[in-house]
Amino acid sequence: MESSEKTDVVLLACGSFNPITNMHLRLFELAKDYMNGTGKYRVIKGIISPVGDAYKKKGLISAHHRVIMAELATKNSEWVEVDTWESLQKDWVETAKVLRHHQEKLGARVCDHQQDSPGLERPGRKRKWTEQSQEFNQKKFPEPKTKDGPKIKLLCGADILESFGVPNLWKSEDITKIVGDYGLICVTRAGNDAQKFIYESDVLWKHQNNIHLVNEWITNDISSTKIRRALRRGQSIRYLVPDLVREYIEKHNLYNSETEERNVGVILAPLQRNTANANS
Repeated sequence: MESSEKTDVVLLACGSFNPITNMHLRLFELAKDYMNGTGKYRVIKGIISPVGDAYKKKGLISAHHRVIMAELATKNSEWVEVDTWESLQKDWVETAKVLRHHQEKLGARVCDHQQDSPGLERPGRKRKWTEQSQEFNQKKFPEPKTKDGPKIKLLCGADILESFGVPNLWKSEDITKIVGDYGLICVTRAGNDAQKFIYESDVLWKHQNNIHLVNEWITNDISSTKIRRALRRGQSIRYLVPDLVREYIEKHNLYNSETEERNVGVILAPLQRNTANANS
């Protein structure tokens, strides 16, 4: 397929990143290899979007630190970067809205590129985009080559896909938007039941062509939960997270028994909001 016929894709990973690990970074590489390998897509950018403090997850440390660690982890990446918009919001933001924000942001960028003259630009939008670019996106954005511009897709692990089935964790309309309007790239291990989960969900089955399952043949069991546990026990996390992240954690003593008790007894933001909406 000619390069001009491929769809440019931007991978968006939302989550706690508490802390970011080497496995988080591997998700991007695995997804990029898979999507590029289809011959239909060209991955041009990856975005890490740490959730805000209002998410209220147990053991969640300040977004300030989580963002800095993510930036350190991607410091040497040529295509993956960190966006702070979600983390800076006062209230928790649904993933569907984060996807919409970034798709609109990409659309604004395409519009700016398509302007033939500075006199035709919309000053308000241009100024807003410039400010966001300077504040949030320091890396160079590849020139889009497709007619409609890049498409944002949600990158996740199989646990996120399966969490769609947890009552009140996701709004059904949001799941439809995510898989229907944007698309999902799910990295799953061999033998995982992701395909079965799609089969058992009418919504996911309907949009199965927009859900890409990527097999992780070189298994990696690193998780943020295990990293925090090791730190609480004074064990080494070298080679599990990027060195710059490990050094930052040690310098600021970010994870210990006290931090793990944060938000204990607090209902997770999406459960609280969606349960309240269901009962209203």
